[in-house]
Amino acid sequence: MEAGEGAEARGLISDRIRTALADAIAGGSLTAGTALDEQELADRFGASRTPVREALRQLAFAGLVELRPRRGGVVARTTPERIAEMFETTAEIEAMCARLATYRITPLERSRLIDLHEDSAAMVAAGDVDAYDGFNRAFHETLYAATHNGFLAEQALAIRARLAAFRRTQLRQPHRIDASRAEHGAILAAMAEGDGEAAARRMRAHMLNASSALGRYVAGQGDRQGDRQGDRQGTTGE
Repeated sequence: MEAGEGAEARGLISDRIRTALADAIAGGSLTAGTALDEQELADRFGASRTPVREALRQLAFAGLVELRPRRGGVVARTTPERIAEMFETTAEIEAMCARLATYRITPLERSRLIDLHEDSAAMVAAGDVDAYDGFNRAFHETLYAATHNGFLAEQALAIRARLAAFRRTQLRQPHRIDASRAEHGAILAAMAEGDGEAAARRMRAHMLNASSALGRYVAGQGDRQGDRQGDRQGTTGE
């Protein structure tokens, strides 16, 4: 194996580990304070410790994990209130992006957004959340670029990186990807009409709807975990 190919393979494994851990943290199955041992994770994912270490570094950058010298990583404490504040902030930033992009978008960028939106129909029909998550990231990042404000685009990307796991997890709420696609269509319609204020309002609502969907998904996961624990206790007679 070439050195470059080895690095690429490690990167893919690291991404897989990071995504799996981020989903578990955002979904509530890995709770605050849970220890993340590098060797245990390497064994679990059939990998060396190098991609595990890289995945933990990326999760730490996103604020999901705390790295402690000689003690490995632990799941960081992120309260529902903190997550709601982050979604509220990104809703305002993305609304600003939608408003500016309405007036500054180029024909090529508009065509790119429309193509992305049309391609997402097949993902929704198939219920492919992972594919839709990739599309969703491309859609929003294309919109940021269409503001032609480099500083604003940088801020939008930075906060998106912090919220990436939660934005992906909310798509797992039943029917959320259907609703998300419809909301994208409404934003594009406002932009096509040259109504930046309407595009901003619809984008703000889109992000707050995502926050609500995340809350419902996490609550549902908690209920299911409680049911499973009750079933086990009933089985053992506790």
